[in-house]
Amino acid sequence: MARLRSLAFNLAFYAWTTGLTLVTLPFYFFLPKQRAMGVVRLWARGMLWLLKLIAGTGYEVRGLENVPPDGCLVASKHQSAWETLALVPILPDPTYVMKQELAKIPVFGAYTTHAGMIHVDRAGGAKALRALAERAREELADKRQIVMFPEGTRRPPGAPPAYQSGVALLYKQLHVPVVPAALNSGLFWPRHKLTNHPGTIVVEFLPPIEPGLDSKTFLKRLETAIETASDRLVAEAAA
Repeated sequence: MARLRSLAFNLAFYAWTTGLTLVTLPFYFFLPKQRAMGVVRLWARGMLWLLKLIAGTGYEVRGLENVPPDGCLVASKHQSAWETLALVPILPDPTYVMKQELAKIPVFGAYTTHAGMIHVDRAGGAKALRALAERAREELADKRQIVMFPEGTRRPPGAPPAYQSGVALLYKQLHVPVVPAALNSGLFWPRHKLTNHPGTIVVEFLPPIEPGLDSKTFLKRLETAIETASDRLVAEAAA
């Protein structure tokens, strides 16, 4: 039954994506950035609605009051495709740090660029990091939340953490609070699989880490906060 419901969800999701793209394409690139983000937010909300209606997978948000109103960096656990979409309508005005290759996907890449997403060349070294910091400052000036996945790729629940130094470098450059985000989405929408499981995904925004720490201390504190809370949410769901 779960496979049939998942198949139905995936068909409905791709139909929703295609339909919305065709409807908005004639005017999307004439919209200001905030209105363009409204289209992206509508798309993500539609996904969440279809996921709940068809696959029986809902969600719960905790700790949203921990997200500062004046712009910040949100460092999120990454277990699933869910958070790449769901944080768009959950956060007030997010922009994602995305690999540069996504900007080259026809239509999709242009949509993300116009909405102010931040594309980074992961093989570009110091030059790419400087460009990333500069783009992040531009979006922070508009009081947006910079969403970043510190491990760089999806990892299943219970896998050993693999945090990379990029988030610490950005923390040092931006001088803004970093909000750790924990979740258990991998239990309900596993990576590399098209099967969705019914239940409630929980995402929890933890108290922010203020600027001013050295990189090593910051990265350890971030990893401990995210991993401890994510393990708790996974155990809570399993129980």
